[in-house]
Amino acid sequence: MIASISGNCFGGGMQIALGADIRIAAPDARLSIMEVKWGLVPDMAITQSLPRLMAIDVAKELTFSGRIVSGRDGETLGLVTRTTEDPLASALALAEEIAQKSPDAVRAAKRLYNKTWTGADTAAALALETDLQRQLFGKPNQVAAVTAAVSKKLPTFVDPD
Repeated sequence: MIASISGNCFGGGMQIALGADIRIAAPDARLSIMEVKWGLVPDMAITQSLPRLMAIDVAKELTFSGRIVSGRDGETLGLVTRTTEDPLASALALAEEIAQKSPDAVRAAKRLYNKTWTGADTAAALALETDLQRQLFGKPNQVAAVTAAVSKKLPTFVDPD
């Protein structure tokens, strides 16, 4: 999932954006984890998303203060992946680029990172890598990716789901 952020992205909207795999924001977008303003703590799985993006002291400062930051500052802090003047066009272009890759490989890579990025023990992470690679190797979409790369043509993938 790719989030395109422009204008205000506060509270629950920020949590939704943090749930995306990639966040592209306008430099002047306004971002905030502002539940403290309403006497609440952030929810919607923020305890799972923020540790993958930033240091705990930065997360605490943003959460405790409810400070509003720009998209550009959000990029520096880790709230957004990158900034661009036209985040929607950039998100759509990236989605098109990803769509030209094996859907099996993209799904497997997402699973691998989601399960192992933080807190996983090394042996379990390496075992999952190996298992996912074995599931992909020699399958129709993996063969199509290699064939397309060698022939310099667009791949044709099948989506079994």
